[in-house]
Amino acid sequence: MRVVMFGYQTWGHRTLQALLDSEHTVVLVVTHPRSEHAYEKIWSDSVADLAEEHGVPVLTRERPDDEELFERLKEADADIIVANNWRTWIPPRIFGLPRHGTLNVHDSLLPKYAGFSPLIWALINGESEVGVTAHLMDEELDAGDIVRQEAIAVGPTDTATDLFHRTVDLIAPVTIGALDLIASGQTEFTPQDRSRATFFHKRAAEDIRIDWNWPAEDLERLIRAQSAPYPSAFTFHRGRRLEVLSAVVSQNRYGGTPGRVFYREGEGVVIVAGADARTGRNHGLAITRVRTEDGRELPATEYFTSMGGYLTARP
Repeated sequence: MRVVMFGYQTWGHRTLQALLDSEHTVVLVVTHPRSEHAYEKIWSDSVADLAEEHGVPVLTRERPDDEELFERLKEADADIIVANNWRTWIPPRIFGLPRHGTLNVHDSLLPKYAGFSPLIWALINGESEVGVTAHLMDEELDAGDIVRQEAIAVGPTDTATDLFHRTVDLIAPVTIGALDLIASGQTEFTPQDRSRATFFHKRAAEDIRIDWNWPAEDLERLIRAQSAPYPSAFTFHRGRRLEVLSAVVSQNRYGGTPGRVFYREGEGVVIVAGADARTGRNHGLAITRVRTEDGRELPATEYFTSMGGYLTARP
């Protein structure tokens, strides 16, 4: 089939590479301009560079809503648009223009985790699996019929970085498998159960600020979800920002006030956690490695030279 590809960052790059390696023909690529947003500088392989290396025409747009783009799409005479990590709304006159419409590739197990940063949110929420879904685009965000979907299990120590590398490898088989089904003439696919749909926003600095009222189990996943190269989860100690690079749930249960720097346990320093920490029924969060405001990384047992005091959400 003749394919127009809409995409950005490494997700779009992997999708374009899969298309270029397939029997389908890429006739036009549309991508976003480079961004200085913290999360958009991560996994930032260039879709434009890859397209140009293979002689594929490239258009750069923030939004696909101008007449020049519409005319170029009509001239491309595509059988289908394939989109992955396109960051703005695609209007119906665009996604419905090709003969087979638009196939969107999304890195979650839809209908859950529609929207942005699905891997990070899924890890924070303790999901047992994540994956990639290829669905037909309609007017609702990430809501169209599912053509193909594949999942991987989430392990007890997996970071968001681990899950990225494993799910990005699913892009090629999911995308090309879905295209092959469509090219074969299949038209009936799996409707999404909208009662199970969840929608998530882009990550921002506020989303990585540690709230010691959270249970230790949730905080441990938050820290794994903010693994390098993502911005690390942070707190404040004695008025200075302190990034928490690694932590585990404590073996013992600790009572008191959330955020209290309490006790050395194993290779970590336990911080009291949970809104009901006063009951003494909660595990704490044993921080094992930190980064200070001046960029020094060191074991928590070296950073916390004495117990007592509090970690706080604000200076």
